[in-house]
This record gives sequence, C-alpha cells and structure tokens, in this order.
Amino acid sequence: MAETNTSGWRRELGLLDATLLVAGGMIGSGIFIVSADITRHIGSAGWLIAVWLIGGFMTLAAALSYGELSGMYPKAGGQYVYLRESYNPLVAFLYGWSLFTVIQTGTIAAVGVSFYKFLAYFVPAVSEDKVLFAIGSFRVSPAQVLAIATIFLITWINSRGIRNGKLIQTTFTLTKIGSMAILILFGLVLVKHGVWHSNWSDAWRLHRIGTDGSVHAYTDSPALWGAVAAALVGAVVSYDAWNNVTFVAGEMTNPKRNIGLSLLLGTLIVTFLYILLNLMFTAELPLSSIATAEKDRVGIVAANAIFGPWGTGVIAVMIMIATFGCNNGLILAGARVYYSMARDGLFFRRTGQLNRQAVPGFALWLQAGMASILCLSGKYGDLLDMISFVVVIFYVLTIAGIYILRVKKPGHERPYKAIGYPVLPAIYIVMGLAFCGLLIVYKPGFTWPGLIIALIGIPIYYARRYFSKRRSSPEPTNP
Repeated sequence: MAETNTSGWRRELGLLDATLLVAGGMIGSGIFIVSADITRHIGSAGWLIAVWLIGGFMTLAAALSYGELSGMYPKAGGQYVYLRESYNPLVAFLYGWSLFTVIQTGTIAAVGVSFYKFLAYFVPAVSEDKVLFAIGSFRVSPAQVLAIATIFLITWINSRGIRNGKLIQTTFTLTKIGSMAILILFGLVLVKHGVWHSNWSDAWRLHRIGTDGSVHAYTDSPALWGAVAAALVGAVVSYDAWNNVTFVAGEMTNPKRNIGLSLLLGTLIVTFLYILLNLMFTAELPLSSIATAEKDRVGIVAANAIFGPWGTGVIAVMIMIATFGCNNGLILAGARVYYSMARDGLFFRRTGQLNRQAVPGFALWLQAGMASILCLSGKYGDLLDMISFVVVIFYVLTIAGIYILRVKKPGHERPYKAIGYPVLPAIYIVMGLAFCGLLIVYKPGFTWPGLIIALIGIPIYYARRYFSKRRSSPEPTNP
C-alpha cells in the first residue's frame, strides 16, 4: 500500500516514474514540426543543430539548478512554491495565473488537437481542416471537439488516483522513446550521403529560406541575432514542460533526492533524442525540403524518405503516442499548482481540496474546462508562441531565487545543491535574459501579448486578497 503523507497525498511516484514524467511532458508533436520554422530562420545544418543544442543546454542548466530548490521545498506546486519562498505571493500568483490561462492549458489544447491532426491520416473525417459547425466566422473542427473529449477522458482517468496517471505516463513515454530511437536508427543507417554532404558542406552560413524555397541573405548583425532568437522560440517551446515533475513533489517517494535526479535524467534523455533526430533530418532531407515541408510536418517528410509510402503511417502513429502521453503528463501535473495556490487563498477554495482518491479532482476538472475553451478558440498555437517570453522570464526568476534563498535562508536544509553554483545558474540567467531581450527588440509579437496576459494577474491578485480579507473579517456588532 502506498505511503500517505500528512497532507493527504499518496506517495506512489518513484524515480523511474518521475524521470518519465519529465521526458514524457517534453516530447509531444513539436519536435516533429518546429525544425521547419527553425530552418527557415537560420538556413544551415550547423545552426539547426546549434539551436537545438542551445535550447538543450539552457534546459539542462535550469533543471540542474531546480534540483536545489526541489530539495529545499519538496511540496506540491513546485515552481509556484519556489517563487513564493524566493520573492513573495504576488510573483508566485502571476506564475500560477499564467500557467492556468495559457502555459499549461494552452499546451494541453494544442497537444490535444495535434493528436487528431495525425489521426486524420487514417480517418480523414476527424481532420482539423474540416468544419463541424460554424456560427458566423467562428468555426469548429472535428479535431477540436474530439480533442476536448480526449482531455476530459484523460482528466477523468487522473481523477481516479495517481496510480492510473502513472501507468499511462510510464507506458506511453517508454513507447515513444523506443519509437523515436528506432526512427533515428533507421534514418542514420540509411543515410543519403549526397544529401548529408550538401547540407553540411556549408554548415554555418546564416541565411533565411522562404516558404517557397528561395534563399535570402541577412544584411546586418542585428538581423542575424534576431533570426537566432526567433529560431530559439520553437526549440524552447519543444523543450518546455520539463519542470512539471516539481508540481507533483507531494506524491513522490524520497522527493528531496528523486526530483533533482529525475530532472537531470529526463532532460538529458530528451536533449540527446532531439539532437539525434535533427541530425537524422539532415541525413535524409535537403534543407530546402525541411524548410518547405507541408504544414511544417518535417517528421512525415523524413519518414517517407526512410520508409517510402509507409512513412506517413509510421510517423502518424508515433506522434499520436507522443501527444497522448504528453497530455497525460501535463494534465496530471498542472492541477497540483492550482491546488497550492488555493491553499494560499489565491485560487478557488475547492481547488485546494483532495478527493477520495487523494488527488485534486476539482483542480483537474477546472483545468480541463480552461483547456477546452482554448481548444474551441483555435488560438492556442498563437498564445503558446506569445507566452514563450513569459515562460523564460519565470525560469530566470526562479533560478535567480537560488541566490536570494542562499542569503535569506542560509541555514535551510539543502540535501541537493545546484551543480556548478554560482556559475551554471548565472549562465542560464544571462542566456535567458539575452533570449528575452532579443525577442523584445526583434520579435515584439512574441513578447508583449504574453507579458500582458501575465500582468493582467496583478489586479486579479489584489482583488482576490481584498475579497478574501472581507470574508475573513468579523461582522461588526451593534452597541
């Protein structure tokens, strides 16, 4: 029987479960798609791999730094708790607010629809391109409606206890890691030597490739750096969700040890797979084919080059496995943050309660409702691009919290200390701020909308505190 801690959580997640939650949350459909957009921005094989390496290094540096925080505060809510302890409840609330309105729920919506985008290769009737019904200019596709149904199914499974979610996560993540490994192996063994030589003969010349395959040179250094920053957006989004394991600390065995170790192992596995997969793309496809892949589906074009007519089916099944497992991890983890917010009096009161299966059932269903709204809006993809700036800002703030807590709470137990401190966390902070700065200057469309969404949380935070105080104040008595 699983151990139940004093807060009511059941500790059923071991190191393997946590590592697969890290990896499974990161690997969705993005890795099979975003290399097209990256290639259009940077135009060379060397820079394609460099962008994925930079994204991987940033993720690994952040994960190693989070290990110290997870050891100090092995509680449900993870990053929300770290921000609250390092700064104040407002900063933590803004993170939780952004997570609920876009970061977690928008990702759940986008991943849910992606499942049916690829199922449409076998069942065209579920395609995102078809219109199920329309009200004026508002149109809803079968993929959006079925994505909502799938989100509710996964939510129901997870509402029945952590063991159910763990089983799905372990099964689907091991399957998709194995499938990706097989695809990479076939692609690198069956390398097209002429294509490889062509792609890598001039590997470091930065230029832009148009959607029609045309090549355009960058005229100055600022344009070059802007292109690299824009290319990094796709990589950052594809690496994201590695921190979800910190949300479920209350349900982990030996969380002080296993959270930090699972962050390290999970991010290493995914970074290794992502680099190899992109090397495989350059071994099978000319850069122009990567940049101009239909609907950016580089994975399908590569699979067709390897397996012929069977390639579309092979990659479609792989992505369906990846997206279903990814969404399970996102749904499982996200609700724990809203639970922690509610326990601090900053979210709906019922969100801070566990059901009879010792999981935050109301928080799970509230999250499903918000994700469903974003599914119907059809704007989840745009929102995720816009929020990437805010995601990195919160990562930078969290990692800066390591330095703050070393001063504020020098005597606090630290069973695990950040590897490379103080240098490695500082490198991430500099890289994260440089990334955000470049986006502000060269790609403002990626920054201001996401920042506005986050800042809307400020008046909501103070309104919530005001009404909470009014409810808790004693009624005046008549003399």
